[in-house]
Amino acid sequence: MDRLQQLLGLLKESPQDSFLLFALAKEYEKRNELKKALDHYREIVEKDPDYVGVYYHLGKLYERQQQRAEALAAYEEGMNKSRQQGDQHSLAELSAAHMQLAGED
Repeated sequence: MDRLQQLLGLLKESPQDSFLLFALAKEYEKRNELKKALDHYREIVEKDPDYVGVYYHLGKLYERQQQRAEALAAYEEGMNKSRQQGDQHSLAELSAAHMQLAGED
């Protein structure tokens, strides 16, 4: 059984598990199934907006699809969540990605 099938099986058992949704999104991204990856990232943001790790990857996927405004918004939302949680590592990572993209004007 390949990784995708394993993740889908685990997700059936725990459909609200943000980590599994994230792993599934990354697997779809690796397979270049970007719409499915994006759908899973968005699902995490909707169901578990405090899952800070999703915002960087969501922003990068938007960048990959040349959706600059959406990427900046994802980074900004993640930065706000990181500040609220006191997560300095995520805040620094998101801030750097935001500054780099914003500086490409």
